[in-house]
Amino acid sequence: MVLVYSDNKKLGFELLNKGRELADMLNKTLVSVIIGKDDEKDAEEYIYHGVDKVYIAETEHQEFKVEEYTEILINVIQENNCEVVLIGSNKSGKELAPRLAAKLKTGCITDSTNIYLQGNILFAERVVYSGNAVAVEQFNSKPQIITIPPRVFDPLPADEKRHGDIVKKKFDVKKSSSKILDVQEMRSEGVNVEDAEIIVSCGRGFRKKEDIKLVEELAEVLKGKTVGCSRPIAADLKWLSEDHWIGLSGHKVKPKLYIACGISGQIQHIAGMRDSGTVVAINKDPEALIFKSADYGIVGDLYEVLPKLTNAIKEKMK
Repeated sequence: MVLVYSDNKKLGFELLNKGRELADMLNKTLVSVIIGKDDEKDAEEYIYHGVDKVYIAETEHQEFKVEEYTEILINVIQENNCEVVLIGSNKSGKELAPRLAAKLKTGCITDSTNIYLQGNILFAERVVYSGNAVAVEQFNSKPQIITIPPRVFDPLPADEKRHGDIVKKKFDVKKSSSKILDVQEMRSEGVNVEDAEIIVSCGRGFRKKEDIKLVEELAEVLKGKTVGCSRPIAADLKWLSEDHWIGLSGHKVKPKLYIACGISGQIQHIAGMRDSGTVVAINKDPEALIFKSADYGIVGDLYEVLPKLTNAIKEKMK
């Protein structure tokens, strides 16, 4: 069987796209697990998005606890003889997957961007060396555990006519001696670049913090209202919070339109926005690397280009 798990429902639906494809090719059942809440509506949604069987695993913990969650998944994997396990590569998934692999004495491929079968052999691709190469990896043992980042796959359309099994079960797992003493939410400006359809990003080409208003004005007229940035703006200068940071160590995005303003185009930044639909680059250096990743390029001083571009779009929108 093929098992899909993520504590983030949206990411879980994205994984189901590839999970359904692999299950069909292997002629296997697609299984998913919901841990920590008894919610049949969520289980039904998973079925509508391609799952054949959903386990609702009861647990006393309201928050994610890696030791118990690992034991629950081990029980489901062994009970269903799962050969492939896809786990969402968010904060909890990155903690869960390697622990699960170690317990099962098997391998784990992290942050895969593509998964496919050749014959009966499963291959996974992942970006390495800061985006300069793609590694193609395979397993020597089963189950084959792979983590997948957000936005790699699009969710399948929901089919409310699909039917599947919902299994509610309390698994007998050993309680861990570790305790969750406190959970503090990270301070956020409410910016979600990962879900934005239009992003206007700023880079080191801006001379001072106040000039970022040029990007904000362009984002506003495009009805996108989402501002991104490269690493120096968030990590070094602190002009924007890390909520805006797009790149290998920041957020990975997949908007329909991405406008890069004053961004040189180092590979670390490209790794975060390479899946964008249409990319527009604005830079005064005609040799800037960003133009190699752009569909459209404007060579010019952003302080002259941005106001004119914003005004032109305003007129067009009217």
